[in-house]
Amino acid sequence: MPKPSRLSESFDAPKPDSRSGMAFGELYRLSKVLGTGAFSTVRVGTHTRYPDKEFAVKCVVKTKLTEDDVRALRDEVAILTALRGCRYIIRLLDFFEEPDDFYLVMETMFGGELFDRIVQKSYYNEKEARMTCKILLEAVNYCHLRKVAHRDLKPENLLLRSESDDSSIKIADFGFARVVKRPESLTTQCGTPGYVAPEILTGKPYDESADMWSVGVILYILLGGYPPFIDDNQRKLFRKIRKCEYEFHEEYWGHVSEAAKDLISNLLCVNTRDRLTAREALQSNWIALANDASLEKIDMKSNLIELRKFNGKRKFRAAVRSVMVVNKLSNFLAFDTPIPKGDMLKDLPKPAGQLLETW
Repeated sequence: MPKPSRLSESFDAPKPDSRSGMAFGELYRLSKVLGTGAFSTVRVGTHTRYPDKEFAVKCVVKTKLTEDDVRALRDEVAILTALRGCRYIIRLLDFFEEPDDFYLVMETMFGGELFDRIVQKSYYNEKEARMTCKILLEAVNYCHLRKVAHRDLKPENLLLRSESDDSSIKIADFGFARVVKRPESLTTQCGTPGYVAPEILTGKPYDESADMWSVGVILYILLGGYPPFIDDNQRKLFRKIRKCEYEFHEEYWGHVSEAAKDLISNLLCVNTRDRLTAREALQSNWIALANDASLEKIDMKSNLIELRKFNGKRKFRAAVRSVMVVNKLSNFLAFDTPIPKGDMLKDLPKPAGQLLETW
């Protein structure tokens, strides 16, 4: 992975930027804190030439990092730089490496989390769910065409750029992302319980197709209002995922189109050779051919109620973790509880969890 030092001239980084040779402190002013991690703080930043435009600046103290931490940070920056052409992926605008600190200048996500926006709706239909899924698939396809696996797709990492535009969806948090050099070449067991693909749980080598399982889980939640794999006992949860034990309950899925359910079924496949790629999913009947007017008539009121319950539990768990978690790794990985190290994390690189938290 090349060291990321400059961004493309075509990219909308405020000028002058890091290429000018000017220090971060000469170009930016920092204000309120947006979030903190074990080794970094995210703060609001403004450029000296554009004081009315806010950016999210990730400030990382070098002295707290190991060599592996630094390498992981540079990898993340390099990946985000390579993906900067996709409007559905959070944008890295500039990167400063200085004697004592790193600074990552990102666009600010004013709209918050996608799921928070959805549950505020008074009406929700299948057309809206399809629009969201299509955007997600386009972003994932962009990554996969460039051989980048995200490896932690989940609701928390789907953000909105705008406070008013529901289509301003962006995938965030590329701390676990890796370049796939050849098929089934990834071995690190990482991800989030409930969204992680079965091949990762079983310790098999994998590739970007693991992301498509996560997309299937997210789509199931968007349409059904609850996750396909649920169990308070984590071992039982993982067993359900490995065996792909889920169903479309009639109460919530009876009115959902068959094309949508077919797409989910073709994503939640244990055999990766049977699992659709992002490009194939974009060409599926539900995404490419389904009639907008027909989907708009499919009222998902009961599903929206369930989605509100799910989102409330998800937010509550996140709030509890923010109080209880000492090691940022737990906050990064947890859905119900952190994956036990003995079960899954023996090969997990430390910087992925401790350094690169969710924006």
